[in-house]
Amino acid sequence: MPEPAALSKRFHLYGPEIGAFLQIFRFSVQICGEFVAHGRLKPLQTRPNATAMEENLTFRTTAARAGSPVLVTVPHAGRIYPEALLAQARVDAAALLPLEDRYADLMTRAVEASEHCVMKMGMARAWIDLNRGEDEIDPAAIGMGRGDLPMRVTAKVRGGLGLIPTRLGGLGSLWKGPLDADDVRMRIETVHRPWHGQIATTLAEMQARFGQAVLIDLHSMPPVQHWRQPGPVPRIVIGDRYGQSVSTGLVLALEDEIRATGLAVSRNHPYPGGYTLDRHGRPAHGVHAVQIEVDRSLYLDKACMEPGAGLATAQKLIARLVDRASAFLSADWPLAAE
Repeated sequence: MPEPAALSKRFHLYGPEIGAFLQIFRFSVQICGEFVAHGRLKPLQTRPNATAMEENLTFRTTAARAGSPVLVTVPHAGRIYPEALLAQARVDAAALLPLEDRYADLMTRAVEASEHCVMKMGMARAWIDLNRGEDEIDPAAIGMGRGDLPMRVTAKVRGGLGLIPTRLGGLGSLWKGPLDADDVRMRIETVHRPWHGQIATTLAEMQARFGQAVLIDLHSMPPVQHWRQPGPVPRIVIGDRYGQSVSTGLVLALEDEIRATGLAVSRNHPYPGGYTLDRHGRPAHGVHAVQIEVDRSLYLDKACMEPGAGLATAQKLIARLVDRASAFLSADWPLAAE
C-alpha cells in the first residue's frame, strides 16, 4: 500500500478536500505514537511530509471547557518534522532530536483524564521554539527579505537557541544556509501566534470563571550534572522568573508536593523559565505562570530516548501538581477577592 506522503502527492490535484483529509490522516498517524505507553505501537520520531500550513493541526487542546483554573502546556515535545525543514537541514533528522523535550507530552495523560485543560504542540521545536519571543532571531541566520523582520539578539540567540534554533553543541550549524524571511514569518503566523493566542484566551476564560488561573508550562531536562547549588541535585526544577510570574505561596505548595514524593526540587536553578512566563504570568492580576522541568531519567529509558518504566509515576506526579495548584487557587481566591 502506498505511503500517506505518496498518496498526498498523487491526489493533490484532485482538490483541497482530499488534501485536508490526508493532512489529518498523517497527523492521526503521528498521534498514534502516544500509544507506546500501552506497548501497542512503536512511536514515530519524524513525519517528513507534514506541514504547518494547517493551523488547526499544529497543536491540540483537550477539555474545551476547563474544569479547573489550571492550564498545562507542553511546547517542546512535538515530533512532526515538515519535509521543508528536513530539506534545509545540514544534519540528519536524528541530530535534531536533542532539541525535543523527549515524550514530555506523555506525562499529561492522567491530567487529561481528569478533564483539566492541556495544550500540546505537535510541530518539532526545530521548526520554531514557542518559549522564545517572535523577535529572538539571529540576523546572521536570515537571508532574503529580512528588512522588516524584527530581530533581537539575546543570550539564547547567541547560544544558537533562539526562535529558530540554529546551532547545537558538537554539531555546529543546523541548516545548509540562511533561512528565507518569509518562511520565518509563516512559522510565526501559523504556529507561534496561534499557540500563545490560545494560551491567553484560555487563561482569560479560566480567570473569568474561577477568579484566578495558572499556567503550568511543562518541560523535561537532561539529568543535572555538576550541581554547585546548596542541597541535593534536583530531579524537578520549578521556574518562576525569580518570583515575577507566580505567587510565592503557590510555588511553595508545589515544592511541598514534590518533596512529599521523595524527589529533590530546585527553584530557578538551572531553569528560571522564559518567554512564556514573561508573557502570560501576571500574578498581581490573578494570572500565574510557572515552568516545571522534569528529569528525563524519571520517565524515559536509560538512554533517555524512549518511554521507560517510570512513566506512570511521572504521570501521577504531574496530576498531583495540577490538583495541588487547583486546590491552592480555590482556597486563595476568596482571600484575594476581599
